[in-house]
Amino acid sequence: MITLYSYPGLFGLEDNNPFGLKVFAFLKLSGLPFEHRHVIDTSVAPRGQLPYLVDDDATIGDSDSIVAHLKRRYALTLDDPLTPLQHDLDLLVRRTLDDLYWVMSYSRWRDDRYWPLFRAALLAALPDADPDVLEHARQYNFERYRYQGIGRYEPDDAYARGIGDLQAVTNLLADGPFMFGATPASIDAAVYGFVANILFYDIDTPLKRFVVAQARLVEHCHAMRERMGQSRSP
Repeated sequence: MITLYSYPGLFGLEDNNPFGLKVFAFLKLSGLPFEHRHVIDTSVAPRGQLPYLVDDDATIGDSDSIVAHLKRRYALTLDDPLTPLQHDLDLLVRRTLDDLYWVMSYSRWRDDRYWPLFRAALLAALPDADPDVLEHARQYNFERYRYQGIGRYEPDDAYARGIGDLQAVTNLLADGPFMFGATPASIDAAVYGFVANILFYDIDTPLKRFVVAQARLVEHCHAMRERMGQSRSP
């Protein structure tokens, strides 16, 4: 039995964290049956991070490691048609999305213009959430941003970095709707996890304004949702 542990959903998405939504999308694309459990406490998670996956006797953390485990254990063929160059592009896009993560997180927890709206959305979605715990989490994130580096950026410079990441992904989508043509690969689950958490994010950040204006990114989200058996929008 496969069980995915990830953060709670928000704005109609199954996880408000892009890495958890990435794994959710990969599982849906692969057709593997699984149970999805939403948690906040990361104390028992590998490396103290979500998402993580329990697959019978195996517990795997890190979204890339989870995808690799599932592909290996269940002989999934999603990426078999990819050329060596496409496998390299898959890696480069995932690393670009790792960079984008910090800007997305900054827009939610750090930017004083959007934090009150994000905080209100979390409290509405999670009635048992403690406002003091959220404030503690915010201060903890400030430290993470400072050590990672994005916390030393002025807001406009931070968003320019994230928009640069999004522009590169947009350019690679070409005629799509998926990264490598008409059929989704595992990289499309990663792109969806990030872009959907911007496109369907009900707060008008610079990242959202950019994504909404990119027809390729919007169509990718809609096409992914259709492949997962969902409506085009949450």
